[in-house]
Amino acid sequence: MIALSLAEIASVVGGQTHDIPDPSVQVTGPVVRDSREAGPGTLFVAFAGERVDGHDFARAVVQAGAVAVLAARPVGVPAIVVEDVQTALGALARHVVRRLGATLVALTGSAGKTSTKDLIAQVLQRRAPTVWTPGSLNNEIGLPLTALSATEETRFLVLEMGARGIGHIRYLAGLTPPKIGLVLNVGTAHIGEFGGRAQIAQAKGELVEALPEDGTAVLNADDPLVRAMASRTKAKVILFGESGEADVRAENVRLTDSGQPAFLLHTPSGASEVTMRLYGEHHVSNALAAAAVAHELGMSAEEIATALSEAGSLSRWRMEVTERPDGVTVVNDAYNANPESMRAALRALAAMGKGRRTWAVLGKMAELGDESLAEHDAVGRLAVRLNVSKLVAVGGREASWLQLGAYNEGSWGEESVHVSDAQAAVDLLRSELRPGDVVLVKASRSVGLESVAQALVETGAEGEVAAR
Repeated sequence: MIALSLAEIASVVGGQTHDIPDPSVQVTGPVVRDSREAGPGTLFVAFAGERVDGHDFARAVVQAGAVAVLAARPVGVPAIVVEDVQTALGALARHVVRRLGATLVALTGSAGKTSTKDLIAQVLQRRAPTVWTPGSLNNEIGLPLTALSATEETRFLVLEMGARGIGHIRYLAGLTPPKIGLVLNVGTAHIGEFGGRAQIAQAKGELVEALPEDGTAVLNADDPLVRAMASRTKAKVILFGESGEADVRAENVRLTDSGQPAFLLHTPSGASEVTMRLYGEHHVSNALAAAAVAHELGMSAEEIATALSEAGSLSRWRMEVTERPDGVTVVNDAYNANPESMRAALRALAAMGKGRRTWAVLGKMAELGDESLAEHDAVGRLAVRLNVSKLVAVGGREASWLQLGAYNEGSWGEESVHVSDAQAAVDLLRSELRPGDVVLVKASRSVGLESVAQALVETGAEGEVAAR
């Protein structure tokens, strides 16, 4: 964070200082909410959760070097006491962002936010110091903490914005007003909470409504609901996609033998070939979105193509590919799942597994509401249509719908199996996998299927796989 005195922070957040001998002492380190991250110069934010109350760690963080605690009550150590800690954190982020000379890029969408954010960050970092959202900390707590990690040297601040309802993105954009706003897509993720795709589009479009007249809206030309958002902003509009009308587009899209996308990138400044290190054709749209942002910030087509070709995955459990010594490939995409990302992952598995046996280890997709049965059934059917060798559906009711869809689509009913939990899936795979097989693991975060992928990777390292 840029250096601020405790007195200035208290003024910004409307708080009262307690047990602070010298209010001129500065916070020079990051703002943290995890007591384990507290160190010299930091400001610790004490949230009172359902199971853990950050106020209980106040003395420990100060002993670790924290300058003070942002708290809801006096804690016996230097503290700035406020009525609402979350509101105060947002106010502090807004103040710091206004002081920064950085260009703020915000993005949202139903699928691909984190992967696209990671691509944008890696491309822009070649041009100037860049700070970006770690993982998918894209809510009313994670976003201001990310913004507060920027320093005087930061020139680009890339922030992922998530939403669970109407008004959420408007609130986040108010904390960290963007100059460039990117909307990737409108899908069915969280449709059970929103009530429909029209409501999702309304929520996502709040980002372009927040842009200033001299800002830029980067919109997906291939998604009609996103493209229509051009009417909701006074900012300049740049379109990306495979449509011929897109300002930044891809031609000659193809997959390498290992399932990595390649294409000819066209921007208003020229064209250049891209071959990505990431897996799956769905990353083409993500790459075009990143390219559109980079073009708007002055990078040439050649610079962008080189950066995209060298970019990797910065976030865990998102198409994380591990080649075991025995030739089994484990694809850990277990961080989260929705119908769009599930279909994309299955298509990537099919491309990666040409000529090899493929396994899709899938669990439920959460928050789909009344669409849940139909969407799980459709994913199960798609696995069979893509000639996935075996679908392993893991868990309860939703997993049974996945398996039933595959069973009804399959020729003999042998294309799928339903197991009760992650350990049952691991036991099955350990007994059935053969050298050369490709295994995809994917479900909503709450299912915890990353444990299956991790167990398979560890099994390979120990040489325990059964060979036939």
